[in-house]
Amino acid sequence: MSSGIRYTEEFKRDAVAQVVDRGYSVLEVATGLGISTKSLYDWKKCYHKPERQIRQEAAEAAEIRRLKAELARVTEERDILKKATAYFAREAK
Repeated sequence: MSSGIRYTEEFKRDAVAQVVDRGYSVLEVATGLGISTKSLYDWKKCYHKPERQIRQEAAEAAEIRRLKAELARVTEERDILKKATAYFAREAK
């Protein structure tokens, strides 16, 4: 069960850097920081990526956010047009 502790992105990146860049073992870093080795392995998988891949994922995430906003706008426009069509169909009868 989770203890509910939230670590900052900077903390996670620094922990991964100790393993990847400085050559410490995962067990040493996890013990020193008071975190589980599983968390550190998960962070390592997430944060130890080539810079190109990180930029690409950030660009994809931005594109997804943009598309979701556009979808919400278009859905709202569609709903307004549906209501207008129903209104004018009633008026025509």
